[in-house]
Amino acid sequence: MTDKLRAYFYLHFCVLIWGFTAILGKLISLQAVPLVWWRVSLCCATLIIFIPKAQFRGISRKLYLQMFGIGIIVGIHWLCFYGAIKLSNASVAVATMATTSFFSALIEPLLTRKKVKGYELGLGLLILPGMALIAGNIDWGMRIGFAVGIVGALLAAVFSSLNKRLIDNSPPPPLVMSFTELFGGVAVCSLVLPFLLWQSPDTQLIPTNMDWGWLLILAWVCTLLPYYLTLLAMRYISAFATNLTINLEPVYGVLLAAVFFREDKDLNSQFYIGVIVILLAVFSHPFLKKFFEK
Repeated sequence: MTDKLRAYFYLHFCVLIWGFTAILGKLISLQAVPLVWWRVSLCCATLIIFIPKAQFRGISRKLYLQMFGIGIIVGIHWLCFYGAIKLSNASVAVATMATTSFFSALIEPLLTRKKVKGYELGLGLLILPGMALIAGNIDWGMRIGFAVGIVGALLAAVFSSLNKRLIDNSPPPPLVMSFTELFGGVAVCSLVLPFLLWQSPDTQLIPTNMDWGWLLILAWVCTLLPYYLTLLAMRYISAFATNLTINLEPVYGVLLAAVFFREDKDLNSQFYIGVIVILLAVFSHPFLKKFFEK
């Protein structure tokens, strides 16, 4: 198995796991900010125990600050994602993430100082009709959640492109990179929490007994493992290809939401046509890449 093929295998495995994140976000009783804070805090606490201390040495302060800054963007992205779940539903939240490819087609070349690839931009644009079909099926009560999800998708394109640039230039150990970025997520959530408490003093901060089990699964299985594997995969594939593959997450997420919450009752055929359009864009990318680069 080649390195690139292994990278795609890692990514598809991660996408399958990420399909459960919206389900867990729905099952956990906490609001978006406390949920993300506990998620990234548990990840950081786990990593600081298991990462060999020698891996933290020899990394410049500038590189640490860059990783920490990317982590802040990651944290805001997660706040938007879980905020979209709470403001709409799990299906809508994962569907908005499909626009990440369109944003990546523009942002990655800008950050990596490469030319915009026409076929990638075209695939990113192909996602938009699918999103329009999905959005047209959403009632007005979910529009705010949809908009918040789109902002989260834009931030996902930004931090994945920044990670790609970092990995191409001077890649730090993947576990150290994971810890530093996740710690940035903890920091941004810690700054937001006081404002949430000021606005809603009755906000639940401590997870319930049932929440603890879901949070540990979310942190260890759906965050640490895929985060690490994605950073490994990005050593061999672009941020655009990464985000295009991640567009399969809405498919898994919608199917799982239908199984667990019967959200399919609120979705018509128009929604599923939009999902099919997204799938066509995802699976046509490797063929178009091979054709145009030849």
